Amino acid sequence: MWSAFPIVREYIPHSTASSIHEARLAWEEMGSLAHTYSPAYTEKDFATILQYSSHVTFNSFSQFERFLPAVNQFERQVSLGIRINPEYSEVDTDLYNPCAPGSRMGVIADQMPDILPPEIEGIHFHTLCESTSFNLEKTLEAIEQKFGSYLKQVKWFNMGGGHLMTRKGYDVEHLIELLKRFKAKWDLEIILEPGSAFAWETGVLVSEVVDLVENHGIHTAILDVSFTGHMPDCLEMPYKPRIRGAHHEPVKGLPTYRMGGNSCLSGDFIGYWSFEQPLKVGDKIVFEDMIHYTMVKTTMFNGVPHPAIGIWNDASGLNVVREFGYQDYKNRMS
Repeated sequence: MWSAFPIVREYIPHSTASSIHEARLAWEEMGSLAHTYSPAYTEKDFATILQYSSHVTFNSFSQFERFLPAVNQFERQVSLGIRINPEYSEVDTDLYNPCAPGSRMGVIADQMPDILPPEIEGIHFHTLCESTSFNLEKTLEAIEQKFGSYLKQVKWFNMGGGHLMTRKGYDVEHLIELLKRFKAKWDLEIILEPGSAFAWETGVLVSEVVDLVENHGIHTAILDVSFTGHMPDCLEMPYKPRIRGAHHEPVKGLPTYRMGGNSCLSGDFIGYWSFEQPLKVGDKIVFEDMIHYTMVKTTMFNGVPHPAIGIWNDASGLNVVREFGYQDYKNRMS
């Protein structure tokens, strides 16, 4: 959501990218070259990746060797890194666990060379997901045990994303102390990617009840949004979002509903929530904290209309920065 980048730039001057388009967006809208990592670069895209990147991290040594000639011929110096897989993670959901057995993410210790190629200036890992500084501390301990000899061979160390330092109760002082201690021990430039911390609790998805149906005692409120189309994380993770004004778990004696989407997918629903009063057609259902993955993972499945994107300012009110219509749907497919 690059319309919010001016706010982000008040806190950080740089950004990361995972694809050619993210790298270009970082340059055009953040005004800085990206620290880029992708599981797989292609011959078609790599020249453009270099154009928009200050750092490029490779997922494997085979990718590093394949694209090193292009880096050497590039007109500007780009710092290269390798992603490691510490085979240690405290993420419970396999969908978000890059250390699950057989993971394609990063190089495990057994596959590392004794000496890193001289062109590799950095090491990158990303094993956290909405995690605490104490999760990070345990992860760093595992990395030091398995990859300590390589930390002495590089200039920078990227600790990836998943640092949720804006969540209530996060021990920021512990994080600061941990980073200072690690930096002093290994004499490295430390890089973090706190994207989730910027997006945490920053926006809602507003929907409306368009119908109420009942089947064998199960009451479903059908909405004008789709979980598979607009909130896929709710089905993939699975993740049950909070609804403003509702009880997150069923309460005996209160009106209780599943929430159903407006696509034709039978499983386009999640639930249950209880409400103080029975729902009726036209009621607003506000899903809390649905910005960070909701917008970027939406699809146009079934051609269901996309929600508009807006920014609320207490002084000026609502500014709708993007609306989607029929042409967005039509032009995507042909």
